[in-house]
Amino acid sequence: MNQKPSNAFVAAAWIALGIGMIGFIVGLWRSDMLLNEKGYYFTVLMFGLFAVISLQKAVRDKLEGIPVTEIYYGISWFSTLLTITLLVIGLWNATLLPSEKGFYAFAFLLSLFGAITVQKNTRDSQIVNKNRDSE
Repeated sequence: MNQKPSNAFVAAAWIALGIGMIGFIVGLWRSDMLLNEKGYYFTVLMFGLFAVISLQKAVRDKLEGIPVTEIYYGISWFSTLLTITLLVIGLWNATLLPSEKGFYAFAFLLSLFGAITVQKNTRDSQIVNKNRDSE
């Protein structure tokens, strides 16, 4: 049964994505880190967002019987885990207060969750609209 996500759930997903990304980026902007450190964390965030969207799509495609190569599926998982690992390594070695490290970790995870959920909602809405148009 395909059901369109509620407007509240769609809004919550976009808010989670926005708060996570904006919080992370504002934290970087206001930090005393060197520019190359800020670039590292920004790149990890962007790579992470792309990786989880790609992973969500690959998982969903497999569930719906759409062909997905095992190499793409594996790379999607590897990329997702790699971004989390890179963030953990970066924060572990950073000269930041523990509260700042926690802030970046949770903003990052909130961003990833938001991106996955926005992708899921978009896909669910498209399927419902496609089914409605074909009736």
